[in-house]
Amino acid sequence: MGTGFIVGIFYSLDALYGERRDRSILFWKSLPVSDLTTVLSKFAIPLVILPLLSFAIAVVTQFVMLLSSAVLLGSGLSVGTLGARMSFFHMSLMLLYHILTVHGLWYAPLYGWLLLVSAWAPRAPFIWAFLPPFVIWGVERIAFNTSHFLGMLQYRLTGPEPSTTTARSGNLMEMMSALTAVQFFSTPGLWVGLAVAAIFLATAVRLRRYREPI
Repeated sequence: MGTGFIVGIFYSLDALYGERRDRSILFWKSLPVSDLTTVLSKFAIPLVILPLLSFAIAVVTQFVMLLSSAVLLGSGLSVGTLGARMSFFHMSLMLLYHILTVHGLWYAPLYGWLLLVSAWAPRAPFIWAFLPPFVIWGVERIAFNTSHFLGMLQYRLTGPEPSTTTARSGNLMEMMSALTAVQFFSTPGLWVGLAVAAIFLATAVRLRRYREPI
């Protein structure tokens, strides 16, 4: 999941900037495809496709481990170890829900911001993506001696917390099971983040409409 998140960051930064850099934007604009459709399709990659790919890799990996446990069972390995491997399949739906919500919907404003930067940046989109948040944090720290902006970013990166007791346990599966659908979809931060993501995407669509190759 961590690797998928990192891949999503670099993909989003290069999604719209790359087509301007290699001038392929001229070809894509010649097709009967709107800028909105193009941006939304690129937005769907880190939001849906990469989380599903991460889930598929996790399932395949656990299946391979299950087969290896079955082989070792014939060599005298405890049956409890095999049962522990098989328990993963009962929690696969929980894992899928966690990946699509936290690693998809919750990170939507982050991917929206990166796509906006990718559509606008004249050079070095990585710097333009991470320099403004750093400057905002620095100005706030110097002017007001507070870190509210940094706390907001940390909250967005770490995801909604199920409960203090569950979070302290450090068990990933317990934390995922405690974050129910009712609790997740009733979190104000989710809807605020989706609204911000919509603003970023609308701006990215407008920028792509008028941007020329680099």
